[in-house]
Amino acid sequence: MATYNIAVLAGDGTGPEIMTEAVKVLGAVEKVYDIKFNFEHALIGGCAYDEFKTPLPESTLKLALSSDATLLGAVGDWKYDTLPPEVRPEKALLGIRKGMGLFANLRPAIVLEELVNSSPLKPEIVSGVDIMIIRELVGDVYFGEPRGIEVKDGKKIGFNNMIYTEDEIKRIATVAFETAMKRSKKLCSVDKANVLDVSRLWREIMIETAKEYPEVELTHMYVDNAAMQIIRAPKQFDTIVTGNIFGDILSDEASMLAGSLGLLPSASLSNDKKLAMYEPIHGSAPDLKGKNVVNPIATILSAGMMLKYSFDMDSAYNLIETATKKVLQAGYRTQDIMSDGCKLVGTSEMGTLIANEILNK
Repeated sequence: MATYNIAVLAGDGTGPEIMTEAVKVLGAVEKVYDIKFNFEHALIGGCAYDEFKTPLPESTLKLALSSDATLLGAVGDWKYDTLPPEVRPEKALLGIRKGMGLFANLRPAIVLEELVNSSPLKPEIVSGVDIMIIRELVGDVYFGEPRGIEVKDGKKIGFNNMIYTEDEIKRIATVAFETAMKRSKKLCSVDKANVLDVSRLWREIMIETAKEYPEVELTHMYVDNAAMQIIRAPKQFDTIVTGNIFGDILSDEASMLAGSLGLLPSASLSNDKKLAMYEPIHGSAPDLKGKNVVNPIATILSAGMMLKYSFDMDSAYNLIETATKKVLQAGYRTQDIMSDGCKLVGTSEMGTLIANEILNK
């Protein structure tokens, strides 16, 4: 029996609730495939600060580094907003990404036919949308130095630096082209090369890398235009690659094509296959904590991406995706995607329905 060690970092807010459902679904997968997942839990974010006075304890990072894969729920709560920046929950995300070398963030934005009417856009615009957004994760303004807030001539000045090295761009470009090769061989690189020097280097390296992948059609788009086009005509895109801050914004925007942040998973990958983290793209929603209303599908599908990318279990990923679609086809909805004529269920009920569908395959 194959055995995998999974670091489970549920985090804050509704993180523990959605993580419970992902673990429940993986329990069903265990029974179908005769495999074993060893789940080891650790604190991250605000709950870690409460316990250790740091949002990312050394023990948590050590667990993630020694596990076969890491599942993350969400971090953050408004009650921590007054903390110094270096110990706020969100700092843990930047720290664990850097500590694990997670430079490539894969964020699929897929509009399921069962949920076309949940999108705020017209069905003819979103029906059939299937976009993979590849976001560079450990560079850009989130990590550039120097940074800070200083006083000059009696006035406060805040500054961050958007910095990318040639090597950082090259490695995310390689991931993007390799991903495009497995899809429709169309790659759109998003930058702001008409204004930013760093984007001009980004585009230069993308063009150079394209020579290694002659089958892939490479196009370029400025980020402001891309933000418009994702809403105007999303089906023109297949694979998108972009930097950290642009990717953060565009992938959240793309989530609205599907109708809810609660539907979209993500995978954060490194050069080492064992070092990977899987998480929903949404936040911790502390106002919904304990109410059994948040949508667990993004976290469940993130667990599915773990099976696919870390353990080469494509069939198990497909099983989770198919089970999710069948539950939605049966009319079950959490409150974020509820529509007329459907059956409203809570977080735990949605997880149970998907797990049961897997067991009854």
